[in-house]
Amino acid sequence: MGNRARRNHGSDKVKWLRFSGHFSFMIEKKVSPMPKTRPPDPPEFRQQLVELGLAGRSPEGLAKEFEPSAVTIRNWVVQANRDGAKSPSGLSLSERDELTRLRRENKRLRVEREILSTAAAWFARETNSIHDKSSNS
Repeated sequence: MGNRARRNHGSDKVKWLRFSGHFSFMIEKKVSPMPKTRPPDPPEFRQQLVELGLAGRSPEGLAKEFEPSAVTIRNWVVQANRDGAKSPSGLSLSERDELTRLRRENKRLRVEREILSTAAAWFARETNSIHDKSSNS
């Protein structure tokens, strides 16, 4: 067996077991006590950091003092500017939600119109074929 089989990754434990006269090993994974993601910050906390950012405090300084990263704080401040001032560079959150809803509804209506158009054409052909058959008799 090469190095790959003997390599121990991180802080995993290797236990050697003896079963029916043969040795085998088992790797016990160490479970991290920290969760992979953290819960979202409360809206009040976000609002306080946004107000401090709008008051002139740098996102980097706020990140050192509080938990979120400077990029996160900067994104919150930019979104607050969009929501409040309705700058030409972006839409407010409610406008973006409404635009998404209207685009979804528009797509659904186009599909429905296409289905109705196809059905109307089919019924028109069927109606003409019935009239043609009855006129020949």
